[in-house]
Amino acid sequence: MTEQGRTRVEREQLRANYYDNRNLNMNIIDKAFGIHAAALSFRSQRSSILATNIANSTTPGFLARDYDFRAALKQFTADQHVGMQATNSRHIRTSQKNDFGELLYRVPTRVTTNDNTVEADVEQAAFSENALRYQTTLQFLNGSISSLRKAITGNN
Repeated sequence: MTEQGRTRVEREQLRANYYDNRNLNMNIIDKAFGIHAAALSFRSQRSSILATNIANSTTPGFLARDYDFRAALKQFTADQHVGMQATNSRHIRTSQKNDFGELLYRVPTRVTTNDNTVEADVEQAAFSENALRYQTTLQFLNGSISSLRKAITGNN
């Protein structure tokens, strides 16, 4: 039967079924990757913040900022089951959230004359650690994707 041969109600039901199946697939993907997809996004955002701190290490009055990973993780796990409210059957439902909590000011360990709170060595160490954790999370996700691909295609 062609699209024109269907009633409006039948067309709407077909569209709703399509989007319901798509939402089911998104939930399966969310469950397969777990918190690691959100951790990758968090690490990417944190990398940007740390790079800004390093770039402004000589800017008078610049205040270094960073996220508290434990608070972000706690907030993510608490909010994980709370998704956006879908008001239409065609809305995509997701459990992922990109709110990493409050961006905090870093407390310096040394006093400077220009009121800058960036400590280059501390920021570079934090940036390096974050980059290493980002790469580790990325490798884990690549392994998960590879396993899913093998499961789908049946290859060993």
